[in-house]
Amino acid sequence: MAQSRKDDHIRLAAAQQAQLTGAPNAFDDVDFIHHALAGMNANDVDISARIGPWTMPSPIYINGMTGGTDTALPINTALAKAAAATGVPMASGSVGLALDDPATAESFTVIREHNPDGIVWANLGAGRTLDHAKAAVELLDADGLQIHVNPIQETVMPEGSRNFSAWLELIEDIVSGLDVPVIVKEVGFGLSAKTVQQLYDIGVRIVDVAGSGGTNFARIENDRTAHPSSVIDAHARFDWLEPMGLTAIDCLLDIAGVRELATQPDLTVVASGGVRNPLDVVRAQALGASAVGLAGVMLRVAMADGAAGVTEVINLFTTRIRQLYALLGAADAHALGSTDVVITGPSAEKARGRNIDVTRFADRVRI
Repeated sequence: MAQSRKDDHIRLAAAQQAQLTGAPNAFDDVDFIHHALAGMNANDVDISARIGPWTMPSPIYINGMTGGTDTALPINTALAKAAAATGVPMASGSVGLALDDPATAESFTVIREHNPDGIVWANLGAGRTLDHAKAAVELLDADGLQIHVNPIQETVMPEGSRNFSAWLELIEDIVSGLDVPVIVKEVGFGLSAKTVQQLYDIGVRIVDVAGSGGTNFARIENDRTAHPSSVIDAHARFDWLEPMGLTAIDCLLDIAGVRELATQPDLTVVASGGVRNPLDVVRAQALGASAVGLAGVMLRVAMADGAAGVTEVINLFTTRIRQLYALLGAADAHALGSTDVVITGPSAEKARGRNIDVTRFADRVRI
């Protein structure tokens, strides 16, 4: 059943990405103020990024997606080969399936096999123990562990767990007992500033806000159930939970609005969820993200064009990001955080509802 669910996730996530291509989302609420003479030489731009202890050649990484099935094996192989060729970090899909059924491990271990010297993060769902975390890291000889929290998905999933009460304590056990850094992320419904503060208080120093706007796992779980054949069946579904959550922009603005978090020098915030193009990457960085994760974009390319296609797209993203830095006059990521942006639309409206002053982002001109 678990393997069948993973194959459903791949199929339905790819279908969603086809529908999302070119569609507007919250990143469009972030507009750079154009200063026509601010530009610089692209050759003088440094787009390297840091996530915790890791230095990356560019501010992008391949986020956790899949594993555990025959369908997943060529996808992870393609992603791992591209990560090795470009030097970007890569996270696996949840290795919980491999821990429960070792026969499925090959679709995960190919990541390290094809990327022996790169930055690899194992991925595991919240609710697992420290022993599970150690086993996940060992399985991939991973440099770090990505823990995903997915209460909305678990609520919608017919076979999901609805006991979330122990998650924070279990994450704290893992953070204190694991020898590698831990990244905590959502699965597409966002991490609020309150949640990030809770995580920071138990020792988590890297968070991926993983907001809505990309792959919607509530919709995937709804689509996995039988189509309603009656009024009662229709009410048994969770269609009304699909819009729930925070976008990556919501999360970044929320975190920026909490001084205690925004000024913590040892907290690394990265962003993902609905990232479509290099401009979205730079938008997220301008609002405080140290780096940006790509999943849906990479999944479609990996399925269609394999490792060569993923490598080409990563290189294109890297080139375009460098050009955008130069256009904006940002010599590095720190300078990008001083560029002027206007926040409009639903993102601005929701921020105002949380008493966050978005106008301050529009007046950061460097003299």
